[in-house]
Amino acid sequence: MRAVGLILVAVGLAALAAAWSGGPARGGASSSATISIHFSRFSPTEVVATAGVPVRVTLVNTDPIDHEWLVGDAAFHERHRTGTEAHHGARPTEVSLAAGSSATTTVAFDQPGEYLFICHLP
Repeated sequence: MRAVGLILVAVGLAALAAAWSGGPARGGASSSATISIHFSRFSPTEVVATAGVPVRVTLVNTDPIDHEWLVGDAAFHERHRTGTEAHHGARPTEVSLAAGSSATTTVAFDQPGEYLFICHLP
């Protein structure tokens, strides 16, 4: 089973109220978040961020199996779904997590929109 989540990137007045779902109370800006992977599911599954603002993301894999956190549009995920990269880590939106491990990355999106985060590992 694949783990799937969504990053919503906003601009304008929405940027003033950017918040991570399940994080600070709605309306509270956040420049960091923790996303857990448990039972092959991401939590939280939806994130709201501000275009152009870096966000430090800590990923925690509590499962006894490896996972990956890949963030991008549909074309990005189609390439990765059938890709051959066994390990990720050189790009902030592509992180591999061994069973029971955690990692931190910093991401920023120049354009507003919706970006899926998915683990394509079986």
